[in-house]
Amino acid sequence: MSSQKTEPAKEQKNALSWEGTKRASRRRWKDRLATVFAYGMGMILLACVISIFWNLLAQGLPGLKAITFSHAQGAPGTDGGLGNAIVGSIIQTGLAMLMAGPLGLFCGIYLAAYGGPKNHFATSVRFVSDMLMSVPSILAGLFIYQLLVAPFAHFSAFAGSVSLAVLSMPLVIRSTEDMLSLVPGGMREAAYALGAPRWKVIWDIWVRAAFGGIVTGMLLALARMGGETAPLLFTSMGNPNWSFDLNKPMASLPVAIYQYAGSSYSDWVGLAWTGALLVTLGVLGINLMVRGFAHGLQGRK
Repeated sequence: MSSQKTEPAKEQKNALSWEGTKRASRRRWKDRLATVFAYGMGMILLACVISIFWNLLAQGLPGLKAITFSHAQGAPGTDGGLGNAIVGSIIQTGLAMLMAGPLGLFCGIYLAAYGGPKNHFATSVRFVSDMLMSVPSILAGLFIYQLLVAPFAHFSAFAGSVSLAVLSMPLVIRSTEDMLSLVPGGMREAAYALGAPRWKVIWDIWVRAAFGGIVTGMLLALARMGGETAPLLFTSMGNPNWSFDLNKPMASLPVAIYQYAGSSYSDWVGLAWTGALLVTLGVLGINLMVRGFAHGLQGRK
């Protein structure tokens, strides 16, 4: 009787073991397929990036001459360069960062420190900021065109800087709020327990602890501004000559690339490739700077 009772138990155990083996085998195959798919997609993405960068180097390196940086844009067949566009891009993005950086910083601090669920004003500001992050850049250009270009009947570098600031400010706000939210609450509570006022806790404890992440967000916003074309077409427009007046049209690398890329003149097309290479190297340099800065902060901690 005992042997008859143990036989069904053994059969049931063997069946369960066989079913477990089949499940383990299926999971291993699924894991391998997912791994191969992930590696394949990564290789395809890497190949695309390398192909784009290689094409930029092949087409743009011949135009990296001294005349490209020292001369302004010229007519086809002349010794024209991109010097005025490079300087114009630096001026407009720098001015835009001066606008968007402090405003985005203080707005992010307000949302992190006072923007609780019961603060309806902070909730509205957060919603508008998140919505602006997904707005196409051409809409920002059209908005600033109606605000600062059409009423004064002329394009200006200042209007271009404002349009770039409108695009980058939501990124600064979101990165500042997110970095501040990662600071442990115990640090603030300890400062409050020592009798520190709220403004001092926010500025000397909270902001200082999240300083690295805040700077990283600002640099990423700067990198985004460096390649924007659409808002500048409606605001600063471009200028083939040297211009340092913020109340007049000013050249920029993205606009120069847009104007030259569709040209039928080979020298202009070559300058467009060179300008695209310069923009790419600038954005790449900012991203490397961000990574190096973040790595340095981690090492210091």
